[in-house]
Amino acid sequence: MKSAVSSLVSSKVPLHFNLKFNHSPLSRSIFLSKPIFKPPSLIRTYTSKTSNSNNYSVPIMAASFKPEQARAPPALPLPTPPVTKFKIGLCQLSVTADKDRNIAHARKAIEEAAEKGAKLVVLPEIWNSPYSNDSFPVYAEDIDAGGDASPSTAMLSEVSRLLKITIVGGSIPERCGDRLYNTCCIFGTDGKLKAKHRKIHLFDIDIPGKITFIESKTLTAGETPTIVDTDVGRIGIGICYDIRFQELAMIYGARGAHLICYPGAFNMTTGPLHWELLQRARAADNQLYVATCSPARDEGAGYVAWGHSTLVGPFGEVLATTEHAEDIIIAEIDYSVIELRRTSLPLLKQRRGDLYQLVDIQRLNSQ
Repeated sequence: MKSAVSSLVSSKVPLHFNLKFNHSPLSRSIFLSKPIFKPPSLIRTYTSKTSNSNNYSVPIMAASFKPEQARAPPALPLPTPPVTKFKIGLCQLSVTADKDRNIAHARKAIEEAAEKGAKLVVLPEIWNSPYSNDSFPVYAEDIDAGGDASPSTAMLSEVSRLLKITIVGGSIPERCGDRLYNTCCIFGTDGKLKAKHRKIHLFDIDIPGKITFIESKTLTAGETPTIVDTDVGRIGIGICYDIRFQELAMIYGARGAHLICYPGAFNMTTGPLHWELLQRARAADNQLYVATCSPARDEGAGYVAWGHSTLVGPFGEVLATTEHAEDIIIAEIDYSVIELRRTSLPLLKQRRGDLYQLVDIQRLNSQ
């Protein structure tokens, strides 16, 4: 390092810094009025004078870094979405012990969101049942059987068809044979089930003096990442604790997702610390939209949700959010912003495939 610095200092390369200082009583910032380096797509250069030429060109970032190999298989190009702009509705619902009431209440909220122009509606995690290991087996439904065996998803299917909207149906306890899952169903505008995501990472935590919850006492972990093409773009699905694992979001990004939806019920310990932080991180890291939907807070419940359902843009910016009470957020998504952000920060071209690699095992095995 010393030799490199010494070489740079001892060379006769003129270094021009055009600095402007902002003297604020609270901060002192330095701004570069002109960029020192202007990178082409895959090669960045700095100037180094030679004895025979006044031109300078020494590669810093080259194709030998193999950015395309940072994902295996290589990342898919972002598909052209069916629509560029549309409204999303995030329904932050109160949840009670009355399952029939919860289903009717969710339907009313979906209808209200659609009336306000939402083409995609997202529900919270475990919206038809109290959030507890004791409740999961009691409220669980056989989604594959449908009909009377799954009144929650029957409602979602019907309302999506009648309103001609896409629904990311939060999550409900699912019974499949002798196993229980925390499952999100996605319904298309024709009312058909387009995909089903079973929560991959179970919420098993113990923060002494704060909160202990072991989902694995009753639930089984899902085994498949879920990404689905809809009338409002390509959507990746995660449920609550799934958001903590950036690898899942990276896989969705590499599969061409425009948006990741995370129905979730963070609690009063981790919610204030991590809920917004994780959403913004997943969006900024992968340069796509992230939408979350929480149940409303019930201080008298055995598990108290944090609330704060949110939409985050591909620059990590919070576009819309709410507090902890019941609410319906209506916000606009504009997919053209994704390309804009990816052009400004060309991370896809700057990854170091020669140093690291994310392997999408499911895609690799399907080849």
